[in-house]
Amino acid sequence: MEQSMGAQEVSDAVGGGGWRLLLGTLQRFVPVASAARAVEAVAVAVAVCGEEADRRLRADLRPGVVVLALVPPEGAAVGAGEVELARRISAALCGPGADTGWGEQRPGEPRSVQLLEIAVDVLDAAAVRPFWKAVLGHVGVPGADGPEDPLVDPLGQGPAVWFQRMDAPRVQRNRLHLDVTVPHDEALRRVGAAVAAGGRVVSAARAPAWWVLADPEGNEVCVSTWQGREEEPQQ
Repeated sequence: MEQSMGAQEVSDAVGGGGWRLLLGTLQRFVPVASAARAVEAVAVAVAVCGEEADRRLRADLRPGVVVLALVPPEGAAVGAGEVELARRISAALCGPGADTGWGEQRPGEPRSVQLLEIAVDVLDAAAVRPFWKAVLGHVGVPGADGPEDPLVDPLGQGPAVWFQRMDAPRVQRNRLHLDVTVPHDEALRRVGAAVAAGGRVVSAARAPAWWVLADPEGNEVCVSTWQGREEEPQQ
């Protein structure tokens, strides 16, 4: 059994290597000069992960950057295994003697890694969920595919959708909002930028787990981090 680690311990352990803790995964940018170099960078990560690559490694190749993600075994939280793989991948890509064509996120690049989720406020999740499953082509999470559980894109391209139970119908505010999960040390800057752009903070009661923001017309979005969730699953 792998060593159990708290979210703060995980974040501290990988932060210096460019990895960030987001929604139960470790993620990082790898800047690249070309598509061919992106494939090479992924090959390095696959080689480091070995037989665990199929289960624990995800990669998204884009012009100029690869986003690597490490995921724990089903039903587990990020722990020592993912931390060790993150360290080894960073060493292979950016450590002494490594190819200098890869590196950390550079100053001036658009933003850090983040994940996007869609939250739908509902009275009856079991009645609403099949619609979203069908219209988006999403599927249930392995091991958690009940009538009120979240839905995910089987190809990993689109945001997850989850259902927030309401006690009464809501007619004077939006019933669908976005959840933007960012690294814990990016959150305040993101909140400040949104307010400076004309938004407002609706609630910071659960910060730093999440801040509820609204645009000038009242449409809401939550900026979320893994912090402040001691009683919840690791995010």
